Amino acid sequence: MQGNEEIYDVAVIGGGPAGMMAAGRAKERGLRVALIEKNHTLGKKLLITGGGRCNMTNDEPDVRKFLEKFKDSGKFLFSAFSQWGVKETLDFFHARKLETKVEEYGRVFPSNDKAESVFGVLIDHLKEDGGNGSVSILTGDPVKEMSRDGSKIEAVLLRSGKKIRAGSFILASGGKSRPETGSTGDGFVWLKDLGHTVIPPNPSLVPIAIKDGWVKALQGVTIPDVKITAFQNGVKQIGKKGKILFTHFGVSGPTIINMSREVGELLKYGDVALSLDIFPALGYDALNAKLQALLKENSNKKFKNALGELVPAAALQPILARLSEIDPETFCHSITREERLALVKAIKGITMQVEGLLGAEKAIVTSGGVSLAEVDFKAMRSRLFSNLYFAGDILDIDRPSGGYSLQLCWTTGYVAGNSVKNNPVPALL
Repeated sequence: MQGNEEIYDVAVIGGGPAGMMAAGRAKERGLRVALIEKNHTLGKKLLITGGGRCNMTNDEPDVRKFLEKFKDSGKFLFSAFSQWGVKETLDFFHARKLETKVEEYGRVFPSNDKAESVFGVLIDHLKEDGGNGSVSILTGDPVKEMSRDGSKIEAVLLRSGKKIRAGSFILASGGKSRPETGSTGDGFVWLKDLGHTVIPPNPSLVPIAIKDGWVKALQGVTIPDVKITAFQNGVKQIGKKGKILFTHFGVSGPTIINMSREVGELLKYGDVALSLDIFPALGYDALNAKLQALLKENSNKKFKNALGELVPAAALQPILARLSEIDPETFCHSITREERLALVKAIKGITMQVEGLLGAEKAIVTSGGVSLAEVDFKAMRSRLFSNLYFAGDILDIDRPSGGYSLQLCWTTGYVAGNSVKNNPVPALL
């Protein structure tokens, strides 16, 4: 240290999951690491992921199958995931006494449903004895700019005026999702100034706002098994099956979030409607037969009192009655064939008009970031600067929800920390 300058072997910018994993691995290799975080604490976004439960990864140990979920980006990631994938990630946390569980769709959570437990493992990892390695955590002092010297990064200047000089740098500053956690796209600005190509970020995995007012009456209702189909101009565009959650603004849940990017693309060309089939396992004829039997068994009950046996979500029952134009006070034995078929049609196709996607403030991840063509994924190193490495959401990689985002952070963070060179730092003048 000299004056207002500090020297390290490695400077990691960003104290999220990718940055903490990278810093911990570099420290294990005996390097002196500065972990720089703009917030006053590390892991702010990590602590709110999965509603505070932390969907750590997805239980698919086969690298090729796992990367199929990343579509075109998967071909870039194979080398990195071959070094550190799902198995290695789970081994890492299990070895540190964190128990995990697997839920539907292969989503992995800590057994106690607490993101704080995942965060605690990472913090302990930063403090573990690692020979000559060490991690200095610098919080509450954002990076103002990155300076270069030819084809190498020379230093980062903090807002306080402090300069951090290092032999190598790992950029893990995140994308632009949930900006209240500090993900405001700062790294994209620095990279553009350095000459890197940055794909403009857009909300990628987000809930969908709905125009229909009746949706608000369903706030908090979850339907675990539903088929969701997006239509444009009456033509089917996308179809997915899974869970849906109704909110005060529209719909959310894993299935909705995973189709939001495609819905966003459709909205550029016109109005989009979502159709919900809440009995996807039954065709029209089978559902009609089931409904006939139900009405017969409950012939002397009012419709509103019998519908609950078919549709458990109480808030959804009056909406289906209205859509099928059946008076809830009607006795089941008085419901006509036409009304029954109208109810079948409503159950198999509740239609909602899309208003739009929620913005980056509600996004799980954003698309966009540094161009993948400018990254050597064997080492997560920049192809433009020999001592600059990348990890996490700074990369232009789309992925679904379900643990894939955090696994991207664990993998790229580990590989960057494992590959970063102990380059000499030029002597201070």
